[in-house]
Amino acid sequence: MIAKKSVKNFFYLFILIHLFIWTLIPSISNMNLPLDTIEALAWGSNLDWGFNKHPPFSAFAVEVFYKIFGNQDWAFYLLSQIFVITAFIIVYKLAFELFDNINFAFLSLLLLEGIFFFNYTSPEFNVNISQLPFWALSVYFSWRCLKSDKAIDYILLGVFLGLGILSKYIFLYLIIGIKLLFIYFLIQKKIKSFNFLITGVVSLIIIFPHIIWLIENNFITFTYGMQRASGIGKITDHIYLPLIFILKQLAILIPFFLMTFFLTKKINLKKIKINQKRIFLFFTFFVPIIFIILTSIIMGVKIRTMWMTPFYLLAGITFIEFFKKFLNFKNLKKFYIIFIFIFFLSPIIYLIDSLTNEFKRTDYPGKEIARLVQNKWDNNFKNEISIVIGDEWFAGNLSYHLRSRPQWMIELNEISKEMKNNEGIIYTGNPKILRSVCPGVYGTIKPVGYCMIGVK
Repeated sequence: MIAKKSVKNFFYLFILIHLFIWTLIPSISNMNLPLDTIEALAWGSNLDWGFNKHPPFSAFAVEVFYKIFGNQDWAFYLLSQIFVITAFIIVYKLAFELFDNINFAFLSLLLLEGIFFFNYTSPEFNVNISQLPFWALSVYFSWRCLKSDKAIDYILLGVFLGLGILSKYIFLYLIIGIKLLFIYFLIQKKIKSFNFLITGVVSLIIIFPHIIWLIENNFITFTYGMQRASGIGKITDHIYLPLIFILKQLAILIPFFLMTFFLTKKINLKKIKINQKRIFLFFTFFVPIIFIILTSIIMGVKIRTMWMTPFYLLAGITFIEFFKKFLNFKNLKKFYIIFIFIFFLSPIIYLIDSLTNEFKRTDYPGKEIARLVQNKWDNNFKNEISIVIGDEWFAGNLSYHLRSRPQWMIELNEISKEMKNNEGIIYTGNPKILRSVCPGVYGTIKPVGYCMIGVK
């Protein structure tokens, strides 16, 4: 075992190195930001209480960073890692409160490096990454509520649950687990006050503007979610899709299982007793996963791999809590070797793939295309570009890279009534269609057409 002071130093070192590596590597290897980050930036340029695919929090987060740093790609890789390490710090704090053992807390955190959601896929800031701090904080304050039953903890829990929902609706699976957890402890009479009622009120206050937006927009995000999850419409979807999902999860967790293999000796399941901490972890870790599998089985829907990003934040804590009696401290040296190997292998693979694979979104020459578009605009018009219209990728890249940071819109709709006569607009889309209907200056940068309408 490591001395307490040394563990703290290693913890801070681990956090800083993780932050540095996963900000640096994509910054130097990628020509362009990933799809989901550009998408969030497109939404952020025209902030609302919701968008056609997701709730608004991820857009709000990137727009704050854009206001601070502008269109510097490294800033958004940094943003993503800030969300990741914030979740790590909360998980570490929760682990220390559960175990009252800093070594166990540190090991439970290191195990998370065996899950590629927290390293390889983490540079792409998106709705999955934006959930991480709120998922960790919601679990942490659920524990605080059970431990101290103080009103402030229930209020904070409501805040973080609300922000989690505003990040992505799949956060509801954690809420199901937490609700069942509180119901269980109410039945067991471990909760003696009605403070838990505060949590729901606070959450509803936070998400209320989004609920209004949903009603006004015909619940468009729900429609998108169902389309993304739909199978092929056969009865076999109820068996085939959940089976594929489970097999993919097991494959993803292979490095995690490898790390746990070197951390344990022979396990005797009969010696694992049920206690309050394990009940807590059952509801906050296992129940959300069980319910998402049940969703796939009952509805015959496809659960996409990346949707599981926040679900494994408690994997290390859960493993240590259930199997701490079987930890093999004689093998710690081998465990740390495996950890270091995985820790550095992941960014190396990311770097090699980014530099050698020429067909990735991150190779898209967004900055160069924006420069060409800007030059053509400046040669034909005297006003600034105010609005870009089109899909989140092509039009979103223009919004991010162009000098004037124009608002992105998927279509004009009602806002056309509020537009000023001198506002410059660029339409992006199918070149054959745009060429035939463009009332302004037309240009093509394959595979997209650009129609520019401004003041000459």
